[in-house]
Formats: sequence, C-alpha cells, structure tokens
Amino acid sequence: MASTAAFLSTLAGSTSRSATLGCGGGGGGTKKAARFLIPAAAAKRPRRGMVRAAVSGTEKAGTAPASGEEKKKGGGGDERVVKVHSAEEFDVALRAAKNRLVVVEFAASHSVNSSRIYPCMVELSRTCGDVDFLLVMGDESEATRELCSREGITAVPHFSFYKGAEKVHEEEGIGPDQLAGDVLYYGDHHSAVVQLHSRGDVESLISEHRGEGGKLVVLDVGLKRCGPCVKVYPTVVKLSRTMADTTIFARMNGDENDSCMEFLRDMDVIEVPTFLFIKDGEIVGRYVGSGRGELVGEILRYNGVRVTY
Repeated sequence: MASTAAFLSTLAGSTSRSATLGCGGGGGGTKKAARFLIPAAAAKRPRRGMVRAAVSGTEKAGTAPASGEEKKKGGGGDERVVKVHSAEEFDVALRAAKNRLVVVEFAASHSVNSSRIYPCMVELSRTCGDVDFLLVMGDESEATRELCSREGITAVPHFSFYKGAEKVHEEEGIGPDQLAGDVLYYGDHHSAVVQLHSRGDVESLISEHRGEGGKLVVLDVGLKRCGPCVKVYPTVVKLSRTMADTTIFARMNGDENDSCMEFLRDMDVIEVPTFLFIKDGEIVGRYVGSGRGELVGEILRYNGVRVTY
C-alpha cells in the first residue's frame, strides 16, 4: 500500500492559485452547502490575523464527485469512519486521538452533497491509518443537533479538523481534491518535507546544509488556517520527492507558537504562502504565492538552472 503522503498528493494533485482571504478562513470550496440547524447570519466568521494570503498562479477547478446517493450508515468498507451520536461520544473520540489528526464530517440525511463526498472520506480512511475519521449526522437526533450547534455548524457537508482536541481548520461544501489536500496538509508526517516548529529548528536545518555540497533549502512558510497554503502543499510534497537530490524542502506554520510567529516577523513575511530560498546559510530569494509553475521555476533558478519565462 502506498504511503499516506504519496496517496494524498496524487489524489490532491491539482494545484490552485492563492485566494485573497483572511488567514482564519481557510479557502472555500466550489460546491454549494446545504443550510440547516441555525440562522445563516450566524455562519459569518470574523477574519483575523496580520499575515494575509498571497494571490498568484492558476486554479484548476475540482471535478464533481460521482452522482448517486451513498448510504451514510452501514455501508461496506467504511468501518474506519466512526459514527458519533452525541457530544459525549465526540469529546471522547477527540481525547482518544491525542495528537493524531481527526477529520469530522458533519452531514445531513437530506443533503445530496453530503452523500457524494462521503465515499471520498471512506477511501481516505482506508489509506490514512494515522488519521481518525468521524461522521456526525446533524439531523439524526436532538443530541446531534445540539453537537452541531455547539461546534458552530450551519451548513453541510462541513469538515472540521482537530489535533490535540483543538480545531485547526474547517471547510464546507468542498470536493474530493480539496478534502484530500486538507488531510495531507494537516496530517502529513511521512513525506520528505521537514517539519519545523521553532527558530532553533530553522537554524539547525540551515547549518546542516551550509558549505560546499550543501543543498538549496526551500522553506514553505504558512499559517494553519490559510486556504492557499493548504492548496499548494501537495505540490511541495511532490517536489520534495522529485528534487530530493538537489533540494531540501521544509515548512513552518507561523501561528503554531510564539517562536514561529517571531520568525515570520523577523523574515518580513506579510503574505502566505511565502517560500524562502536558502543557500549556504543565506536567504538568497523568496517567492510569494502558490503558482506551481512559478514555484518550480524559482527553485530551478536558485539551483543554477537557467529559466526563461
């Protein structure tokens, strides 16, 4: 069986442009979400954060999932998707996951789009053994309605992503490609992309590749709740494999902790994703945006390959 990173980066391989949005938003999907539970006005979430998402590149529209109703309960092969029937069960599942990624689909029996996206989540659950998947049917009972209200769910299908019982991302009305990309971004632990969690991690990586024979270091700087950062990440994973002989890829989420945010400020990062190119211990350039061709061109250029635009 292919690794989680390889499977997800293939499934989410279409690269999209950065969208102009608040860092707290996390990129909207192309599918229309069914409204339910509480008034739509309550669905508006404030934008927050000083760092903004960059705009560049092109977006490939995700293809619609296959039509036809898929049953939410009792379906064959979906045993790794745990059905949750109350807030108590939900909280227990989050605590049991500890620091593993938990993906929750909030759905409703009347929602065609909920039914259409569910097979994708089932497929992901079969492949991603280190990710937990939960399903909440919002119209199943009063208990599930109360859970959806508590979690601020106003439309379905709605996906929430948790780590350490903390919500790190959410989307609604998305398609299979974006769902797979989200799972890769928030749950990836297997790719060749080095995960950095502090300024000290950055300095250690730079020192390791300083001097003669040192490789180009490409540092992907983003935020946890940034749609464009999520969308470009499958490309970063692919490049980390195909360019492994010449280039080291790493990433840091600026909003992970104070040390990371201080690093962003010191590097004058005001838009994300920002890619810093580091050679022999020095930052030799940067690319702001999520265009695949532009990113590849810049990496080649800093590796000494002449690129004609």
